[in-house]
Amino acid sequence: MFNIFKKEKTEKDNNHPSIIAIACLLIHSAKIDQNYTEKEKKIIKDAIIEMGGGSGEIDIIMQDAEEKEKDSNQILDFTKEVKSINEEDKKIIIEALWDIIYSDEDADMYETNLMRRLCGLLYLDPKTVGDIKEKVSQKKK
Repeated sequence: MFNIFKKEKTEKDNNHPSIIAIACLLIHSAKIDQNYTEKEKKIIKDAIIEMGGGSGEIDIIMQDAEEKEKDSNQILDFTKEVKSINEEDKKIIIEALWDIIYSDEDADMYETNLMRRLCGLLYLDPKTVGDIKEKVSQKKK
């Protein structure tokens, strides 16, 4: 559907830095409330596949991203690659982030703070992020 992950023929699918960075952001948001669930993992996998990550490689992508996220202590490591993606694809990522946050029916202060920070780091308008949040929260009702 999206071409942000199209690679040169010699590049391995699971080594593409943008897809790993996106997966790391999604995993980080899922772990921020100290409750990384199977439901959140499924949302992450579905989002990665929807954005062009190979479904056959999804377990390897997840494993690589979980390892990279665990070894990192700040989201700047992930956002520096993601911020160069076009705005429409960023909106897909933000929607996936809100899906993860609302997967447990509630957004705590750490999760909402993360989204405010990401809004600035990814150069997204707060109104756009708020509109996506509203869309996702309405979907969950």
